[in-house]
Amino acid sequence: MASTEPPRLAVRSPADLLAAVPYLLGFHPADSVVVVAMRGRRVVFAARADLPAPAEDPVGPARHLANVVQRQRADAATVVGYGPVDRATPAVDAVRGALGEAGLVLLDALRVTDGRWWSYLCAEAGCCPPEGRPYNPGTSEISASAVYAGQVALPDRGALVAQVAPVDGPARVAMRRATEVAEQRLARLLAPTGGLLDEGRAGTAGVAAVREAMRRQRRGERLSDDEVAWLSLLLTRIQVRDHAWERTDGRDRDIALWTDVLRRAEPDLIAAPASLLAFAAWRAGQGALAAVALERALAEHPDYSLALLLDDLLRRGVPPSELDGWPLVGPPGVVRSRKRRRRPAR
Repeated sequence: MASTEPPRLAVRSPADLLAAVPYLLGFHPADSVVVVAMRGRRVVFAARADLPAPAEDPVGPARHLANVVQRQRADAATVVGYGPVDRATPAVDAVRGALGEAGLVLLDALRVTDGRWWSYLCAEAGCCPPEGRPYNPGTSEISASAVYAGQVALPDRGALVAQVAPVDGPARVAMRRATEVAEQRLARLLAPTGGLLDEGRAGTAGVAAVREAMRRQRRGERLSDDEVAWLSLLLTRIQVRDHAWERTDGRDRDIALWTDVLRRAEPDLIAAPASLLAFAAWRAGQGALAAVALERALAEHPDYSLALLLDDLLRRGVPPSELDGWPLVGPPGVVRSRKRRRRPAR
């Protein structure tokens, strides 16, 4: 499931809502069930899940989705199923029931299939004909307003996954060589006197590498392969990772930096940059981007607990505003919040 705190768009009708959904999520959904949550007249949250497989019971995932929406202190919601009627309808029905159990007012329940939309709650032929209403989000004023405001809706979730995919071809070969050089450099740093390790040296070098990378990003400069290899290697130290984490927020430059490092880092070094990207995206309200970054991290490093912690926050729909000022990192690996103490993250 992916979720996000949405941009502000003026939604006045089902057609407006459907045009807004791709910009709320960051991509055009397909084979999905989406819940758009409202507080008063304001859209406060959007969450998406895959349609259940034909043999899968949709009730459990629907209740989870409703619990996530309820956590946003919403008072009403609209549910939209994207896909063929035989798969979308059971999912929409299950979510409708779960939202009712959670005490949320159901504003509408819609289905989108093959460029048309239907309402499950409207039987008036004048506004909701049985053949559905044509639907083209590209011609909507909502879409125009979103694009004007700099918001992006990618063609599908696959395009979002591609944004965090590893580089390949000559770029991958070059990064492998750069990482080998970085490993030799680190070995020399850690064994300056007959093989005695000096992790303090690695920590100092890592802090310097993080600060230089962020300075370069502020100036709009891209890191070289050697710099990415050195940074990603040093980020395996918890002290260095936490230093970077404390300085990462939802700024565009943070997202750009950690996306670039994640894509170019060797697979065994991606856990930290993927988690840092996920944190930055979550802070920016880009839940879908955070989700695909965490998928990469956990596919390669299923026990990396910072990724597990962020994945838990995302799945439970914890809004970034609930943890403003977080993290506060004390001793290596110990994470605190200004509101309450958090469990260790490694």
